[in-house]
Amino acid sequence: DGCRLFPKDHLDQYVVWPYDTVWTAATDTMKAYPVKLKDKESGVIETGWTEMEGEERGYGLFQRTSTGFGNKERARMILTVKRLNEVTEVIVTENRERWHLKGGVTSQATKWWPIEPSEEAMAAIMARINTKIKDQGCTSS
Repeated sequence: DGCRLFPKDHLDQYVVWPYDTVWTAATDTMKAYPVKLKDKESGVIETGWTEMEGEERGYGLFQRTSTGFGNKERARMILTVKRLNEVTEVIVTENRERWHLKGGVTSQATKWWPIEPSEEAMAAIMARINTKIKDQGCTSS
C-alpha cells in the first residue's frame, strides 16, 4: 500500500494515509485523557487540564524554591490532524502551567503561570499515534 510516515520533527509529521484512518488513530490515542473538544471537521482534539506533581524549580535571581505552594503543575494537550491533499499532517502541542507565588501579595501573586511544555509527554503521544497507524498497516519510510 502507499502509506508512509514522514516526521518533520518528533512532534509534527506527515502521513501518506487516509485522513479518516489517521483521525481514528488520534482519537483512540486520546481516549486515555479527559477530552474536552473533539471536532473531526476542524481536525482538533483538545483535552481538559490534568493536574500533577511537578519538578522542584527555583525562581528569581537566587533560584529560591516556593515553600508552602507545592509543585503543582497542570497540562492540556492539543492534537491537530490536518488534511493536505493525499497527505495528513499530525501536530501535538501541550500547554503547561505551574501554580506558585510570583512577587508581591496582590490577587495575581498566586496563580497558574505558563511554563515550558513537556517534550517527553508530547513525544509519547506522537509515538502512540504512530503505533496505532502502524497497527492499521502503515509502514515507516
